[in-house]
Amino acid sequence: MDAPRHDNPFALAPRGDNPFAKITDNIARIAEAERPPRAWYIAFGVSLALLTLFLGSLGYVAWVGIGAWGNMMPVAWAFPIVNFVFWIGIGHAGTLISAILFLLRQNWRTAINRFAEAMTIFAVVCAAIFPGVHIGRPWLPYYMVPIPNQMEMWPQFRSPLEWDIFAVSTYGTISILFWYMGMIPDFATFRDRSKTTIRRLAYGLLAMGWRGSSRQWHRYERAYLLLAALATPLVLSVHSVVSFDFATAQLPGWHTTIFPPYFVAGAIFGGFAMVVTLAVPARQLFGLKRIITLDHLELMNKVLIATGLLVGYAYGMEFFIAWYSGSMYEGFTFVNRLFGPYAWAYWTMIFCNVLAPQLHWFKKIRRNPWATLAIGVVINVGMWFERFVIICTSLARDFLPSSWHYYVPTALDYMTLGGSFGLFFTLFLLFCRYLPMVAMAEVKAFHPSVLAHAHASGHAAHSHGEIRN
Repeated sequence: MDAPRHDNPFALAPRGDNPFAKITDNIARIAEAERPPRAWYIAFGVSLALLTLFLGSLGYVAWVGIGAWGNMMPVAWAFPIVNFVFWIGIGHAGTLISAILFLLRQNWRTAINRFAEAMTIFAVVCAAIFPGVHIGRPWLPYYMVPIPNQMEMWPQFRSPLEWDIFAVSTYGTISILFWYMGMIPDFATFRDRSKTTIRRLAYGLLAMGWRGSSRQWHRYERAYLLLAALATPLVLSVHSVVSFDFATAQLPGWHTTIFPPYFVAGAIFGGFAMVVTLAVPARQLFGLKRIITLDHLELMNKVLIATGLLVGYAYGMEFFIAWYSGSMYEGFTFVNRLFGPYAWAYWTMIFCNVLAPQLHWFKKIRRNPWATLAIGVVINVGMWFERFVIICTSLARDFLPSSWHYYVPTALDYMTLGGSFGLFFTLFLLFCRYLPMVAMAEVKAFHPSVLAHAHASGHAAHSHGEIRN
């Protein structure tokens, strides 16, 4: 009898080998290990340093005022709002992968949906900070919330900024519920495998008494389906509401009805690029190559091609709409983007978001992890520049040449931008270390090794009830 292949954590021995146990061991050992890989410590140290820089820069801005940023008239909205829109967009892929692909029964989502959901929550945390700081008095953001206050003042509900409060808070709440509920069966697995009282107690509280009974699975799947149905409209609504911050203004370059679908397509595009950027190092660092396979990367890269083409089409339609409007101000705005003082930012955006993703038409590049990582990073850079072009170039040159000005960010702007990535990656690395970063229960139902084992055994695992811990 041949010995099992130890180079493949999902390789099936001819007899007496359980692929369910292999999947559980492969995922649970990440949190159970006494020490994570050295690369994790290096990445966490860098992220923590950037987080410290972020907190320090925000504290300095709160102390001396937002004049420490490069914001000025007419570019009153600059890096803080650019960062806000960027991070909200990053959070869209998690809901798309988890909710919409779940409703469409796309089983390839199971390997990547968990950390995509986590990415959504951490991105929303990063995004929510910037509007509160940008108001200039970060100790008074509760004025934006419709609750009684000592001034007996209520928010201006006709303001798109107020719509952001409702959209982002709703999106964050549903995302947290969806993320946490999906982890309940995996928390029970961690609880039962824990070797210390503290870990057993912590994971036991998070598991909420989960035992994997048929009744629990039935109610779990029903609730999960309902949450997916509630979360799906948010993919379209949240970034559409964010686009209203600009589309309802009269400023040339902003006042256009194309913004809601344009922003949604861009958010999905940038969000999937961030998922790819996180998936490649995670599968390498934590030994998840048999779970997050090259097939998963290829499918995500195909989504990048499709959404990249949509974004490129939106860029072209902006010029058509400016020409068709007959407005000299609209026409000048887009000519200014091409050849004006910010042309370098516009062409960087075109290269990163339109040209670079076309490399994924080649199968060898689609299935190459490091090429996938490089293109994902380039797309993320391009999506940040897209928001910069929309916000800063439109404000810098509006109706009157006498009010034109060239916006130059300060060192504090760059510190705040880099520090927000420190917050994001610090939270993400802690999640990878202590929580189940892959949905074990869902992977067990659809992983090729499990299906092959089930077929060889003469039965198929069609329900979660057959893949209990």
